[in-house]
Amino acid sequence: MPDGFYPPEICALPEADIPFAGVRGWLLQGETGSVVFFDLAAIGRVPPHAHGAQWGCVLEGEMELTIGGETRTYRRGDSYYIPAGTVHSATFRTRTFVIDFFAERDRYRPKR
Repeated sequence: MPDGFYPPEICALPEADIPFAGVRGWLLQGETGSVVFFDLAAIGRVPPHAHGAQWGCVLEGEMELTIGGETRTYRRGDSYYIPAGTVHSATFRTRTFVIDFFAERDRYRPKR
């Protein structure tokens, strides 16, 4: 994947404080939710976790996503929905670009 996948207007947003090496994201926050424009290296597995509702779309690359015990591979153009409180995990074997909407304003905070 080329660097500079996202346009300058997105890269000018605050960078999200994400606790995984190899993951970058640019954060857009509203009063009731937030959007993160992710750039994920082939980091392997994100362990199972749960939080508020999440909707996302794969822009480039692919990810294996397990939602509530059901695993599926998502590729460019595929979208997914994770209901609030549902345990989920993901695996990234290739560099992947994803946009995620979180029904929580502070799911991620800006880096300081």
